[in-house]
Amino acid sequence: VQLVESGGGLVQAGGSLRLSCAASGITFSIYTISWYRQAPGKQRELVAGIGRGGGGSGSLDYADSVKGRFTISRDNAKNMVYLQMNSLKPEDTGVYYCNARLGVSQLWGQGTQVTVSS
Repeated sequence: VQLVESGGGLVQAGGSLRLSCAASGITFSIYTISWYRQAPGKQRELVAGIGRGGGGSGSLDYADSVKGRFTISRDNAKNMVYLQMNSLKPEDTGVYYCNARLGVSQLWGQGTQVTVSS
């Protein structure tokens, strides 16, 4: 049972990155999947979440700071969730974590570093 993130890296402000999270060992389609991030010296915060709606079209939730710039999506057939990040800002820098939640049960990935230079 694991979540594995990928796609992080160094990008200039205004650029884009696409994060991916691959899930294994769980019935992926029934989990709510979210992306969190943690900047140095700050608490981990929710970035975006997607519910378990049919066809991968679950309800969406975004932090105010990323609305209009980030898009979360999922492909239940591939057990994948994505975070498309556009118009990146230096304040988007941090470690991005994938989270799968079902009731009180949670799984976390190991995180992927995103660094946005000004």
